[in-house]
Amino acid sequence: MLKLPLNALYRPAQVGAQQPWLLVLMHGVGSNAQDLFGLSDAVPPQFHVLSLQAPHPMGPNAFAWFMFSVAADGTRQIDESQEQHSRALVAQTVAAASDQLGIPAERVIVGGFSQGGIMSLSLLLTQPALVHGICVWHSRLLPEVLPLQAPATALQGRHAWISHGTQDQVIPLASAHAIRNHLQTLPLELRYREYPCQHTIHPQELQDSMQWLAQRVSASEK
Repeated sequence: MLKLPLNALYRPAQVGAQQPWLLVLMHGVGSNAQDLFGLSDAVPPQFHVLSLQAPHPMGPNAFAWFMFSVAADGTRQIDESQEQHSRALVAQTVAAASDQLGIPAERVIVGGFSQGGIMSLSLLLTQPALVHGICVWHSRLLPEVLPLQAPATALQGRHAWISHGTQDQVIPLASAHAIRNHLQTLPLELRYREYPCQHTIHPQELQDSMQWLAQRVSASEK
């Protein structure tokens, strides 16, 4: 049993997998660890899957990585102390899971949906040494994190999957464009895709992102 700073659900990699990987998933605001854990069956078998639960309760079985408010003009104000606290816990959890499972950082992918994707992106930008890459669905980039970004050279060789829905009614497509534009300035490999859906993972989007994960494994074996 893994001993981690955050509550989590765990699915081990396939028995006998050579050089297994670790996929750490984070749910969106108001959800819980069960949400993205439901994707486990679609994840390539070479991956251990860890679905984290955010530390800030909102209600029964509903949690957030940080609280936020939206002004009339659409601008968002986040609880920065909660975001910093959650980001530290995520970093500690990823490091602990990597250590306990014997998975080096070059075989760790951190991903998430919506607010969970925000946390994944923030972790990559601030502590890239912990991960090989990120898999982010329907999310946005926190301006509060940009001053904390690691030197560009520290992101050399990292990988990022970023996808979004063209009709997303919760986080506008422009937010995904902002992520894309920022990551394109960094020395990492970016895969960016858009799908005809709202604030939910499109079936083709899931299939394509899982294929991207499988490609990370096959590329490492060459």
